[in-house]
Amino acid sequence: MNTASTPPSPPSSPPPPRRRRVVVAVAVLLLAAALAWAWWRHDAAPADPRTLLLYGNVDQRQVSLAFNAAERIAELSVREGDHVSPGQVLGRLDVRTPRLRVAQAEAQIGVAEQVLARLKAGTRPEEIAQARAATAAAAADAELAAQQLARLQATRDETAGRGVAQQDLDAAVAKRKVALAQRDSADKALALAIAGPRREDIRQAEAQLAAARADKALAERQIEESELKAPLASVVRARLLEPGDMASPQRPVFTLAIMQPKWVRAFVPEPRLSQIRPGMAAQVSTDSAPTKPLPGRIGFISSVAEFTPKTVQTEELRTSLVYEVRIEVDDPADTLRLGMPATVRIEIQ
Repeated sequence: MNTASTPPSPPSSPPPPRRRRVVVAVAVLLLAAALAWAWWRHDAAPADPRTLLLYGNVDQRQVSLAFNAAERIAELSVREGDHVSPGQVLGRLDVRTPRLRVAQAEAQIGVAEQVLARLKAGTRPEEIAQARAATAAAAADAELAAQQLARLQATRDETAGRGVAQQDLDAAVAKRKVALAQRDSADKALALAIAGPRREDIRQAEAQLAAARADKALAERQIEESELKAPLASVVRARLLEPGDMASPQRPVFTLAIMQPKWVRAFVPEPRLSQIRPGMAAQVSTDSAPTKPLPGRIGFISSVAEFTPKTVQTEELRTSLVYEVRIEVDDPADTLRLGMPATVRIEIQ
């Protein structure tokens, strides 16, 4: 019996390209959905109430240094990034003008000292002797003038006015008055020579000497202030002027960043404000060294809320208030930089 042979079935053909694209798209959608669900579960998970995470930036104090005199800058010895110690000289001014003022003040001091010494020494014996001699001469002239007047008057009386002219008699009278005045002047000059200088003159000379010494001290102070010194240990953050520039108290030359203390400025939400207090320990980490946190402590908690609504105080808005917190950080290796982002972890007890 002849049976018809069954033809073999053709081999299965691969799915068309369109079907493959559909399969890949479905797989991608399923993977994206799984990732979204996992992220939602992680984000919706309640935060650990025993740990407070804060995010902020490193902050530190800065000092602006300027010369206290208006002179030309002669030298600057540090640059940005240099570490400076307290009292280190950072720059110098041109001191030629203050040195000339010192020399001028020294000369004025010498003159004032000599004037004061002369006044305190009083009148020299030779000057007193000279005054006595002038007094004796004036007395002799007065006596001679008196004798001449007496003779003329006697002659006029004996001759009934015919032997002496009236003009000669008037001249003798005037000469006697002049001689008496000169004698009185000489007597007063002698008294002044014996008394010596006035106390007011001595005090004036002393004041002039003190003024000259003050001028010298001021010029020397300007020389001392020609050196710009670091007030404390710090790092040069900015060098704003260069040698040859004109310095003044209003123009800072350097900006220094203080090494210690450093702190992280962060903000704590209002619902968790009651969980922290000054002095609590904290750990500060940065993106550059996330596995090497630095020890710190809460140093300041602001009493004023940030981003506070002015007119609306609903229950929903009150939960969005934040308060500034400063976490002081111990950074002996100087790894933190100004403005660096930082993460603060505080264990709530």
